[in-house]
Amino acid sequence: MPDRQPTPIGALANAGLAPLAPSGQKQPVVHAVVDGEGAGPAPVVLPWGRRKVLLLNATFEPLTALPLRRAVVLVVCGKAEVVHGDPDGAVVHSSTAAVVVPSVIRLSSYVRVPYRGRVPLTRAGLMHRDRYRCAYCGGRAETIDHVVPRSRGGPHSWQNCVACCAKCNHRKADKLLSELGWRLRVVPNAPRGPHWRLLAGVTEADPLWLPYLGEPAA
Repeated sequence: MPDRQPTPIGALANAGLAPLAPSGQKQPVVHAVVDGEGAGPAPVVLPWGRRKVLLLNATFEPLTALPLRRAVVLVVCGKAEVVHGDPDGAVVHSSTAAVVVPSVIRLSSYVRVPYRGRVPLTRAGLMHRDRYRCAYCGGRAETIDHVVPRSRGGPHSWQNCVACCAKCNHRKADKLLSELGWRLRVVPNAPRGPHWRLLAGVTEADPLWLPYLGEPAA
C-alpha cells in the first residue's frame, strides 16, 4: 500500500433532572444480567462503569450521555422510555420488571435546558469533528496537533487544533506549514449545534446515536 503523504501546496484543495423518587421512597435496585437461550451456569454481568446511553429530551433533542445504570433507573421509574435497545438483545432485571438494555432513551416529560453557545474544546470533540482523519495526509488520526505550534505563539483553539497521525505529528514538530510546503486538507473551525457539546465529552459514540446527533461539522 503506498505511503500517505501530507498534501503539498497547490494540490487538492446533564440536563437538570429532578430526583427519581420522592424523599424517603426507596429507588429500585437493578441487577444487570443478559438473557440467553436456555439456563446458563451464571448470568453475564454488564460493565456498568463503561457503558453509556444517549438521553434525548421529549422532543428528541440530544441532551447528554448517561451511565447505563442511571438510564435503566430512569426507564424503570417511568421517567424515560427506550427508543433503541441493545443490538444484541441484552436485558436487565429489577425485582419487578425486565427492561431491554437501552442504547437511546427519551424523557417522558420535556426538560428546558439553558442555551450554551460555546462548545468546549476536547480531544474527543476534535476527533469527532475531523472524523478521526489526519488533517495533513488523510490517514488515521492518533493525536492532535497545533497548526501554529504553541512554542511559536499558536493558540489552543478549534481554529488552530487538528487531528493528526503520529507520523505527521513527528515530522511537523514545531515547524510552520509554510516551512514544510504542507497545507491543510480542510480549514478547521469551531463546530456548532447542541449535539456537539455532547460529542465533546464522549470518546466513542454508539452508531445508534448518529441519527439524533445531526451531520458532523467539518
